[in-house]
Amino acid sequence: MDKLLTIFKVPELRRKILFTALLLAIYRVGFYVPLPIVNQAQLKSWEEQNTQTGAGKLFGTVAMFGGTSIGMSTIFGLGIMPYISASIIFQLLASVVPSLEAMMKEGESGRKRINEYTRYATVGLCAIQSAFWVQYMMSPQMNVVLPDYRDFWHGLVCVCIMTAGTIFLMWVGEQIDEYGIGNGISLLIMAGILARLPVALNGLWQNSTRNLTPEPGKYGIFTILLLLGLFVAVVVGVIAITESQRRIPTQSAKHVRGRRVFGGTRQYLPLKVNQAGVMPIIFASSLLIFPSFVFSSLSRATSSLRSDTWTVGSFFAGMFQELADAFQRQSYIYTVCYIILIYFFCYFWTAITFNPKDMAENLKDYGSFIPGYRPGRRTADYLEKVMLRITYVGAAFLALVAVIPSLVQSALGVDWTVASFLGGTGLLIVISVCLDLVQKIDSHLVMRNYTGLVNRR
Repeated sequence: MDKLLTIFKVPELRRKILFTALLLAIYRVGFYVPLPIVNQAQLKSWEEQNTQTGAGKLFGTVAMFGGTSIGMSTIFGLGIMPYISASIIFQLLASVVPSLEAMMKEGESGRKRINEYTRYATVGLCAIQSAFWVQYMMSPQMNVVLPDYRDFWHGLVCVCIMTAGTIFLMWVGEQIDEYGIGNGISLLIMAGILARLPVALNGLWQNSTRNLTPEPGKYGIFTILLLLGLFVAVVVGVIAITESQRRIPTQSAKHVRGRRVFGGTRQYLPLKVNQAGVMPIIFASSLLIFPSFVFSSLSRATSSLRSDTWTVGSFFAGMFQELADAFQRQSYIYTVCYIILIYFFCYFWTAITFNPKDMAENLKDYGSFIPGYRPGRRTADYLEKVMLRITYVGAAFLALVAVIPSLVQSALGVDWTVASFLGGTGLLIVISVCLDLVQKIDSHLVMRNYTGLVNRR
């Protein structure tokens, strides 16, 4: 508690924290401001009916990454996901487009230009996504728009409102980066994920009992203690792997100037075990939503096909429905495909973000080298070999964390809203953002001769 109170003894740090908290509060308030054309009672009914359907899972996954909810019918309904998508697109393009790659290497001026392009792309993505969402709200499948407002002009107003809401959130994130503490966009996503925690705890409390052998649909004391211990173990494991590094020793060359010898110091090059972060789980879970959604749609579409001798539609509808069931979250095929895709995207994202050739050239330019390996190509090959090995371990860790919620849900019969906090994308994002926030607070405290929040030996 003394260390936590020390945070508020530094005036500048106190202002940064209060400013960040104020903007996060504004974000949460705006999250509950609905669009003017939506019937809230019908929207709530639609959410309850479509939580476990293919469309509901698709919207739920997008909502989790953007810090919003499945019923994205508020002024901040799109969340911050369009800006994240635009950032990912430009990050991928920077590795294949020479002009963008050269712009990235220009330093601060190049990054400013890419950020400007990202903002323009965000506006376009917001307009497209909000237009599709408003049209879907007016369609018979959802039907949550009041009858008097189902026209083009009211839809255009809602598109402009949702686009402006996401642009405002992007501005809020930039203000937190400049005047607050922590990464603004990441804090917005974390706030949206943690906002679901009270709902999950309330459901767990209402369905819990003191009996060791609970009634069907209830959680006993043993289940509650097991969930608590599993949560602590997963959090500790995620922190350990997130902070894990493979330290490669490096040595700088000696320089003689007059009678003095400079350089020759030994340092290390840190390579993160989880270099890809949470991106492989995001890509894998997003892709695995579409097979179930597509096969369910094909099953409904082919169920009406008939022939004179036998029912053609029943055969294809049954086949597509079995394929849709095979890609449900708890199925064996889903889990295997999930793990394979996580491994694939781990290596894919690492190959994009980590360039051993550039790192070897940077070491050579600064007069440093890895003992036992010549500067240049030999060093780059060694770094690539090391990264391939530690990425395998990082991918295994991500796959384990990703499947823990499904295993807990199937083994203990726990609701998905509770099991999702025991692993998966949400827990990784929250822990990563919290670690980054603690590090930045530590840097402010140490800079002013205070003891940091975490003592490292």
